[in-house]
Amino acid sequence: MDYLYKKFNILLLVLAFATSLFAQSGNHSTFYYQRVSLFEKLPTTNEDIIFLGNSITNGGEWVELLNDKRIKNRGISGDVCTGVLDRLNSIVAGEPAKIFLLIGINDLGRGVMPESIVHKTGQIIERIQTESPNTSIYIQSILPVNESFGMFKGHTQHKDIIKPLNDKLKCLANKKGVEFVDLYSHFVTPGTNNLDPMYTNDGLHLMGEGYIKWTEIIKPYIYE
Repeated sequence: MDYLYKKFNILLLVLAFATSLFAQSGNHSTFYYQRVSLFEKLPTTNEDIIFLGNSITNGGEWVELLNDKRIKNRGISGDVCTGVLDRLNSIVAGEPAKIFLLIGINDLGRGVMPESIVHKTGQIIERIQTESPNTSIYIQSILPVNESFGMFKGHTQHKDIIKPLNDKLKCLANKKGVEFVDLYSHFVTPGTNNLDPMYTNDGLHLMGEGYIKWTEIIKPYIYE
């Protein structure tokens, strides 16, 4: 009887510890919360231009690429649509001039349906329009991926879904009255659905040449 009582108490302690860990970790990665805690200490202003997204945005040295100190990098590696929604408060609080959003590839990698990505992107747009009505919103198309590198298979297996998903995101942008920026057609190998290997070394993320290309595409929208 004492043995069972001790086992029961140990089980309760294990469950309590696991619950505590879950409460501390929340719904996102530790890196996500590290970045969010930093962003909350770096408030935005109504002159800022926000680059918002996942690791592909996170990896860009945007101030140097565009030679503009108004640009703030708010990318978080591994982020998804829900993650963006969960951290919008600190971004819209300063009512930035422009927000460039690129999100969705990690959602596909997690098995999220395209319709859900479109729906959540719509929620992001609506939140920004409601909480920061003077902010101009730019929805950037999801970039193509490339299976040939044998990496990020959870993402690259969805290469044929990305273009039709981008078409739906473009329709959403038109419906919501925001700008759609086509990155996809500039990065895809013509006649395929593959990310041009000159821009990547893992099939998902961009090399330096890719960021130069992205900068060329995005610059007219920044200074229009």
